Amino acid sequence: MRSYRLAFVGFGNVGRALVRLLLDKTAQLREEYGVEWRITGVASRRIGRIADLNGLDAQRLLALPPSPTSESPELRDLSGQAASLSYEGVREWLRAARAEALFEMSSLNRHTGEPATDHLRAALEAGAHAISANKGPVVYAYEELRALARRSGKRFLFESAVMDGAPVFNLFRETLPVVHLRGFHGLLNSTSNVVLTEIEAGRSFEEAVRRAQEIGVAETDPSDDLEGWDPAVKVAALVTVLMGVPLRPQQVERVGIASLDPAAVRAARAAGRPYKLICRARRESNFVRASVRPEQLESTDPLAQMMGTTSCLHFDLDVFGLTLIEHKPGVVATAYGLLSDFLRAVHHEPR
Repeated sequence: MRSYRLAFVGFGNVGRALVRLLLDKTAQLREEYGVEWRITGVASRRIGRIADLNGLDAQRLLALPPSPTSESPELRDLSGQAASLSYEGVREWLRAARAEALFEMSSLNRHTGEPATDHLRAALEAGAHAISANKGPVVYAYEELRALARRSGKRFLFESAVMDGAPVFNLFRETLPVVHLRGFHGLLNSTSNVVLTEIEAGRSFEEAVRRAQEIGVAETDPSDDLEGWDPAVKVAALVTVLMGVPLRPQQVERVGIASLDPAAVRAARAAGRPYKLICRARRESNFVRASVRPEQLESTDPLAQMMGTTSCLHFDLDVFGLTLIEHKPGVVATAYGLLSDFLRAVHHEPR
């Protein structure tokens, strides 16, 4: 039996879902994997940085108000101390928490990948596994973090960065040896798919966006989704890792759904040629051409039937075609991707 000290950067919906999943799976983790855990560090913009080697109370973490601050009295019940801002950055906090695995769940910075990249860098330098739900570090620092992980004898894993908990990266890493990926296409943005589905049902663009926000897939500011930036970052991450060609989001040809006329969207569905926001990448000679744009699909196309939050990727391999569908994912799916990466990381450790 091995007990691991865990640290969280970011404690929003995904962080809370991960805590609930850890609690739900505690007995199974112990019995089937020989793994016990305790959370020794939590950091976020609102609460600051907390560390306690004895472990923070997971149930009390879940009971925190939705928007705690460093002055919230509930924080004192977590570890007998208030959230401390005295740590000189993430490295000192990680040392105080003595983290053996860091879960990085901060917001995406599509321009630089920071500060998430530095959080992961600090974790690896401190001898902790670096596990991320953030696409930015994959796009902007994949080779650097992978090399640092090798030198540190730890893992840099990021299954939740694309398609939540569906095994996209690990599918290729662990079950598809020596295949050659020629290209892929699919649906990678739940917000846009929900908005198009709601517009087809008769709602206005604004009403459709509000619906996506109500069910928790759209941010307060959904512009990155509606303008195609979120799927462009995902495409860049997939191309960088699976096709071995570094690609920046700015290099992806990008058109979002914000300019679509709702009447045209409804007419297209009625005519049997609905709009979908399609992500594509194709190897051409010594480079990869990638795009994100609304396309009209024939009603017989499987992607035309993908409604709501469902995501789908079709991979064109040199030996066969392969399609991966994730039905109606939520934050639990993202949390599961983080948990599965943690188990994958510690499974190969010496006992």
